[in-house]
Amino acid sequence: MSVPNSMRIGPFCATVLAKKKYLILYIFLIWISLFPAILEIWWYWQMLWYEPRPLHFYVFLPLYLFVIYVTTVIAAIFFTKIVLMIINIFHKPKEGVFLRDPSDKDYRYWSLRNTIKKWPTWLAHKFPFPFLDNICFKMFGVKTKFSNSLFEGWVDTEFMEFGKNVVVGQGAIIQSSVIIGNLLIIRKTTIEENVRIGAHVIIMPGTHIGKNCILNTWSSTMVGQELEEGWIYNGGPAKKFKKNRFFEDIPIEKLTKSIGDLDGLLRKYDEQRVARVTKERKFLKIKDKEEHTTEEKE
Repeated sequence: MSVPNSMRIGPFCATVLAKKKYLILYIFLIWISLFPAILEIWWYWQMLWYEPRPLHFYVFLPLYLFVIYVTTVIAAIFFTKIVLMIINIFHKPKEGVFLRDPSDKDYRYWSLRNTIKKWPTWLAHKFPFPFLDNICFKMFGVKTKFSNSLFEGWVDTEFMEFGKNVVVGQGAIIQSSVIIGNLLIIRKTTIEENVRIGAHVIIMPGTHIGKNCILNTWSSTMVGQELEEGWIYNGGPAKKFKKNRFFEDIPIEKLTKSIGDLDGLLRKYDEQRVARVTKERKFLKIKDKEEHTTEEKE
């Protein structure tokens, strides 16, 4: 991890509460997810506590507390998932623009889903290793890979899809839902593979970021914005800055041994790339010509 755990931000659940009675489910999930921990503490006490020689009890206690914490997080995720499945039977999550009013069914259920997911996402994020965050994402429907680094930004927990090798910078906000005035907008946000999102970037719902893109620090996107693959974007709203050369096939690290300045490095890089593309095009032309000749003979 590049920053201390206390500075990480982690998954994002909106704090909007459409109705106060939703807190009953929130408290219920906290209560029921602590039961496995209570049973584990009781079992540990029965197995290892021996008053004349309590050494074993205290030696293994730190490790056992670690196990208890993991169990509590998994129990919280498990019970929350069950409650979510029951809620989705009555009203499935869907994309769209809805009225921000308790009378709107989609707004109410969006608020309810976020309320009940808040406990397990907060609990998983306090763990010093990121794999529990990843489990939390996956269980709540976020399509992501365990290799992705999403934990230093605010990441929404539904209608999100990530390709592999995605890195989110510290303080970035990636949303699939946003409240603007009296409207709630919910749209799927898609980030394809090899994307780098800088610190404090804001990605609005419905954004589609193509492969091999970079968003510079403090950039932002608009609702439903499309970012073409292979480009570096900058500003708010994000606009094309220049082509991204960091994911090209040519191993750029080899060129740094012979080129001392950046401009020379980029010129050399372009020359090799043009030469490779030209060679490929010549090969395809020859191949097409041969196929055309064969067809004429037949």
